[in-house]
Amino acid sequence: MTERLVAVFAALGDDTRWSILLALGEGDASASALAERLPVTRQAIAKHLAVLEQVGVVESHRVGRELRWSVLGSRLGDTARELDRIGAEWDRRLAAIKRIAEGL
Repeated sequence: MTERLVAVFAALGDDTRWSILLALGEGDASASALAERLPVTRQAIAKHLAVLEQVGVVESHRVGRELRWSVLGSRLGDTARELDRIGAEWDRRLAAIKRIAEGL
């Protein structure tokens, strides 16, 4: 699980990939359509999409002759749930430290 989270965060840590993900959150789009919206070439968009696909946050599908991309909400949901779990564990640990400190 940790390795997958690291890969997802590494992919999303890039400003361009984050912008692509936000754009795809508004609806499916081709690399060409994304390149029209973002200050990046279509070739660069395609490379960034490949990285996002590799970590499982986007997928492609054919619509006629066009390859369109969409966000995989389930993977992002899994990532969010794992972050919530980590946050809850930290909250538990901090509460334990507080109880110890207040008992001194």
